[in-house]
Amino acid sequence: MSSVQKYPLSGITVLDLSHVYNGPYATFLMAMAGADVIKIEPFEGEHLRSRGDMGGAALPFAMLNSNKKPITLNLKSDKGRELFIEMARRADVLVENFAPGVMDRLGLGADVLREANPRLIYGSSSGYGKEGPYRDYPAMDLVMQAMCGVIECTGYPDQPPVKAGAALCDFMAGIHLYGAIMTALYERERTGKGRTVEVSMQEATYASLASNLGMFHARGAAAPSRTGNRHGGLGISPYNVYPTTDGYVVLNAPGDHHFRAILDVMGRSDLKDDPRFLSRSSRVANFADVDALIESWTTTLPKQKVADLMLSAKVPCAPVRGLEEVMNDENMHARGSLQWIEHPSLGRVPLPHSPLFFEDTPRRPIEPSLPLGAKNDEIFGTWLGHSPEELQAYRADGVIS
Repeated sequence: MSSVQKYPLSGITVLDLSHVYNGPYATFLMAMAGADVIKIEPFEGEHLRSRGDMGGAALPFAMLNSNKKPITLNLKSDKGRELFIEMARRADVLVENFAPGVMDRLGLGADVLREANPRLIYGSSSGYGKEGPYRDYPAMDLVMQAMCGVIECTGYPDQPPVKAGAALCDFMAGIHLYGAIMTALYERERTGKGRTVEVSMQEATYASLASNLGMFHARGAAAPSRTGNRHGGLGISPYNVYPTTDGYVVLNAPGDHHFRAILDVMGRSDLKDDPRFLSRSSRVANFADVDALIESWTTTLPKQKVADLMLSAKVPCAPVRGLEEVMNDENMHARGSLQWIEHPSLGRVPLPHSPLFFEDTPRRPIEPSLPLGAKNDEIFGTWLGHSPEELQAYRADGVIS
């Protein structure tokens, strides 16, 4: 296994049993920080890989599985479980996001694996957690958005709620799972002992509703469920999406000085003493007037021009960009957090690097995701030390593919 010392997680070995977005994002962050991540899949591949034949899932798989070593292993076979425990003895971290109880039913729960390796960090994520009345409810991002309040808070008050376009709950959980595992690794440095860490999608998402929850706490039943593109707590004005000649911009004035700068940019300094606009509270009370004033100006200019003028005045503003613009973002490409890569099966695609940047350490080069089972010989043969004859027997017995 790799032992390059310039990366923060060099020398850490991760067994990745996770699938789709939640767990794979946590292990992606570990891989790009230098860990050796062994991606363990069933013979048909993990769920996200198998969605590629429907079109659209191939790129997400590539985005989340760079720099991982894919192997196949039949955990339902006795020999497969033996091989897995053999791997766990040499590993530092295990990550899974199965439904609660699956690993225990396989005979590979945290207690079993930690008996084999007391230093193992066992990282688990599920929709609602392994305890509690919702424990056995099936969970995917759409379901979690509904249960967490994200959908109810998204959209306009006079229209049905809509889901967030991004898979918020999955990635919120993945980020928190990474943090929990890193915390446990730090503890292990002091105690020498591993532990189990758990993150639920529901709990990882709750705090993101802070503005909405604050408004509900203050107003109770009078608080609208949805605020459209206005501030979730209706506490800032202007805070909205405004039309331009070629699209939209977002504009936000969290402080009074921001709004005065907006008036200067629009050539309406004469309104600085207008009682409707003097303070944040007065602007919030006159949302409609504020929005009408700004819209009368933004509709005369292209979105990038509006953004450039506002940004030059230090006003929080951005054009509403399409996915093609986002994929070609010059800032992310300049920083190396987004890179054009020649992928062996997808061609030239933009792949993300980790958003975690470790100063004075070069970014780990992106190694494109590999085909199912591509590292079977390396992991079971070179790393675990099994002979070619043993590997052939494992294949014949349906233990590995």
